[in-house]
Amino acid sequence: MSALSRRACALDYPTRPVRVLVGFAPGGTADIAARLIGQSLSEHFGQQFVIENRPGASSNVATEAVARAAPDGYALLDVTATNGVNASLYANLPFSLTRDFAMVAGIAQMPLVLEVAPSLGVASVEELVAYAKANPGKLTMGSFGTDSTSHVAGELFKMNAGIDAVHVPYGHR
Repeated sequence: MSALSRRACALDYPTRPVRVLVGFAPGGTADIAARLIGQSLSEHFGQQFVIENRPGASSNVATEAVARAAPDGYALLDVTATNGVNASLYANLPFSLTRDFAMVAGIAQMPLVLEVAPSLGVASVEELVAYAKANPGKLTMGSFGTDSTSHVAGELFKMNAGIDAVHVPYGHR
């Protein structure tokens, strides 16, 4: 709704295509949400909202590109929780989410989910922890990518449960 209320203040926006940068590879939840919103915005405003995937450095590549872009509303960033986590993981970021960006709309909430293959034979978190403790280092833990929220959440789970699992990042770093 915030994006739509700004329309009254800038009746001539957008006059050209708007780039929406996503810090992750195509096909993930951030990408899909951005594409759905982009399609809706394109239809509403009669101008293309082009989704541009710029994976790398746990979404910092896309974030820096938008931070360096002209502050004219034609380069938008699809911010995820990973962007917030990055401020504590990367000491020398060339941008600040609080200083260099202004939120225009909340578009989606995406929960993290713990899943296991049915063939593992566990039916609860307790059983998973017991299995992991009995088989240290034999489990793998997939994530969106190194330092992403799913990676940090998985590491926190491992630490709190006292288990060992091998991290397998599926996104680009």
